Amino acid sequence: MSIIIRILVNAVALAAAVFLIDGLNVDSASTGETIVVYLALGAIFGVVNAVIKPIVKTVGCAFYVLTLGLISLVVNALLLLLTAWIAGVLGLPFTIDGFWPALLGAIVVAVVSWLLSLLLPGRDDD
Repeated sequence: MSIIIRILVNAVALAAAVFLIDGLNVDSASTGETIVVYLALGAIFGVVNAVIKPIVKTVGCAFYVLTLGLISLVVNALLLLLTAWIAGVLGLPFTIDGFWPALLGAIVVAVVSWLLSLLLPGRDDD
């Protein structure tokens, strides 16, 4: 169940980023298709973050320390660009017009995901 919630949170965060940031685009014909695209993007973004982000953090640990964590903004933007590339390979209509929209989009995705995580019930380990 937590995987489905995570995909939904990612989908809503990506939708907010596309709505707020010029340069992030989802070109779909209908509302139903748009929802499916966002759910697919949420799943892709979740897999990219789950697989690649820990590797990058481990390899680039020194850069995280030297930049006081600001390099994470760049890493998140690159992961969002990777998500757009994978979406393009899979035929999903999601495009990013460059690094700066990706950076701003990554910030929006992080903030919206954080806010939604605050609103959702916590994980009980009981």
